[in-house]
Amino acid sequence: MNVQTHPRRPLTESAARRDAAHFINGEFVYKSASGKGYDNICPFDGSRIGFVPEAGREEVDAAVQAARAALEGPWGQMSVVERTRLLAEVAAEINRRFDDFLEAECLDTGKPMSLAAHIDIPRGAANFTMFTDVAKTIATETFPMPTPDGAGALNYGLRRPRGVIAVISPWNLPLLLMTWKVGPGLALGNTVVVKPSESTPLTATLLGEVMNKVGVPKGVYNVVHGFGGNSAGQFLTEHKGVNGVTFTGSTKSGEQIMLAAAHGIRPVSLELGGKNPGIVFADCDMDKAIEGTMRSVFANCGQVCLGTERVYVQRPVFDEFVARLKAGAEGLKLGRPEDPATGMGPLIHEVHRKKVLSYYAKAVEGGATVVTGGGVPEMPAELAGGSWVQPTIWTGLPDDHAVVTEEIFGPCCHIRPFDTEEEVIHLANNTPYGLAAAVWTENLSRAHRVAAKLEVGICWINSWFLRDLRTAFGGAKASGIGREGGVHSLEFYTEITNVCVKL
Repeated sequence: MNVQTHPRRPLTESAARRDAAHFINGEFVYKSASGKGYDNICPFDGSRIGFVPEAGREEVDAAVQAARAALEGPWGQMSVVERTRLLAEVAAEINRRFDDFLEAECLDTGKPMSLAAHIDIPRGAANFTMFTDVAKTIATETFPMPTPDGAGALNYGLRRPRGVIAVISPWNLPLLLMTWKVGPGLALGNTVVVKPSESTPLTATLLGEVMNKVGVPKGVYNVVHGFGGNSAGQFLTEHKGVNGVTFTGSTKSGEQIMLAAAHGIRPVSLELGGKNPGIVFADCDMDKAIEGTMRSVFANCGQVCLGTERVYVQRPVFDEFVARLKAGAEGLKLGRPEDPATGMGPLIHEVHRKKVLSYYAKAVEGGATVVTGGGVPEMPAELAGGSWVQPTIWTGLPDDHAVVTEEIFGPCCHIRPFDTEEEVIHLANNTPYGLAAAVWTENLSRAHRVAAKLEVGICWINSWFLRDLRTAFGGAKASGIGREGGVHSLEFYTEITNVCVKL
């Protein structure tokens, strides 16, 4: 893995600036039949990165047909050993082109290179190697059974690929969350059509170059660009040739995808919104709690589905925690992605900034105490066109305020004191969401007790964003349907057939 630690050239001078392209049946398509498309805008300075073609029904249909042909042809006929060998080469090639992926990811998102080099790119590659191990070690059940004639029968399970999978991936961790779905999908014998976020098209396009370089058959991996409604996303989820849809994004969009997938009774795997709590008990290791909460609130400019937006702190340490988190937030440097000192980048685009700033305004209108931030920072002239906001902390809002109950997806949190374990469990669960939680305590019994009562898909104890890819991942309640990761991915990416043999 080639991770540079020396200062990098400005991304605005980088050769990674380019047009995006559809990738259909092994070919790059830079213009849609309709001629429609849009400019890809860089979030840290507002400059134009390049042109993105917008797929219509024609491009989506071509991509699905290519995926179907590969499924019924070379990919479907390939042994699991051959398939997983190719995917291991995909991972190796991503790592060989580490800097290309890193520059493309940071151009699209504006996030610090230090973050993307540590998380996005290596995890994007690891998603392929991890799931090759799963594919090679799949086990199914076998049941002998008696029959009236005494000869008996034997039942055994066979797993087969689900088919053509539509992968609709988000803009906050574009490569990581796209390969989190493509990795198991391909390892288990499916083919895919990817619709990346319209805001982050570059690494999905770049992965097409990798697929061709290592010899993945045409049509196995396809990419179509565009928007959701009346565009590539809708056309893909409605396509009758798609056998399943996996999506990471907002709960509202997830509901629309479920409606589309209901036609044809096609399964969905949905990882949706969250309003995740962090719970800090008085017996915590305060240094660990501050460090972990700093990351869970402000990493990636707060644009992490697993991030913390509600912090509950036990009253004896409330003032100390607020003061120390304030100091940490005010110590974050906002700046260019390639600057090693940059601690926080911009939001993804201006539309999202307006949304986040609307919540900043609502907090003040609701009587919040603004501990720090709450506005737009002054940036150097060359970055003034970027989608910047200040890292922000509030206290003093009622539990039913929109800032406390609705997902903001920005670098902000509300901190509230609590007194008892029972009280904070109720507060944490009092939400339609159920994605993640973080609990900070040195009391092992309390840690297990609280984790068991939180209505979430993942609960961290004295950590955050620590992920073993073999474990189940997904959300409860309005935060999603299904689980992916390790053997849990088998439920969505494969179908199981029971074979009953009369002896």
